[in-house]
Amino acid sequence: MKKFIYFSAPWCGPCKQLGPVMEEIATQFQVQKVNVDDNPTLAQQYGIRNVPTVVLTKDGSEITRKLGLNPKQTYLDMYNQN
Repeated sequence: MKKFIYFSAPWCGPCKQLGPVMEEIATQFQVQKVNVDDNPTLAQQYGIRNVPTVVLTKDGSEITRKLGLNPKQTYLDMYNQN
């Protein structure tokens, strides 16, 4: 099963803009939001150096990722093409 992992931080401006987009996506697909300040171990496990970062996983393994703020369609394409 595919899942988005959305790495963000409350102090991050682009994360605040991407938040509502990821909430919309969560109505169709599984999305796990991860606050990097509260979950540094998970962020380190995925090698997160910048936020926002959205990682697409399948059965727990990373397929692809997008860094920064992107349009909603970018994430939908990311899901459908992988």
